[in-house]
Amino acid sequence: MAKLSTDELLEAFKELTLIELSEFVKSFEETFGVTAAAPVAVAGPAGPGGGAPAEAVEEQDEFDVILESAGEKKVQVIKAVREIVSGLGLKEAKDLVDAAPKAILEKAPKEAAEAAKAKLEEAGAKATVK
Repeated sequence: MAKLSTDELLEAFKELTLIELSEFVKSFEETFGVTAAAPVAVAGPAGPGGGAPAEAVEEQDEFDVILESAGEKKVQVIKAVREIVSGLGLKEAKDLVDAAPKAILEKAPKEAAEAAKAKLEEAGAKATVK
C-alpha cells in the first residue's frame, strides 16, 4: 500500500460527503482508540474555508425560543404567545403555556427569536433562546 501525502489525504477528504466523513471519523476512532477531537482537527481544514466546524457555531442563524415557565402572569403570557405564534387560538396558546418548558418558536432568525423572548419576559414568563 502506497503512503499518501497530507495533500493527497486532504484532497480525498474534500471529495467525501458529510455522511461519508462521519463514517470515516467513527472508523478512525474505533481503529485507533481515540476521540473525535483528533480526526476533526485533521479533517477540519478539508472543508471549504478551513475550520468549518468552529465557524458553524459562530454563524448560527436559526434559533429556538423555549418558554421555561409562565410565571405568575399566565394570562399575559398566553396573550404574548398568541402574538408570537400567528394563527394560534386561545386554547392552543393556553395548552402551549401549560406544557412549559416548551418550544414556542423553532428555527427562527436571531432578531425574531430575541424579540419573542423579550415579549415573553415582558409578559412575566421565563424564556430562553437556543
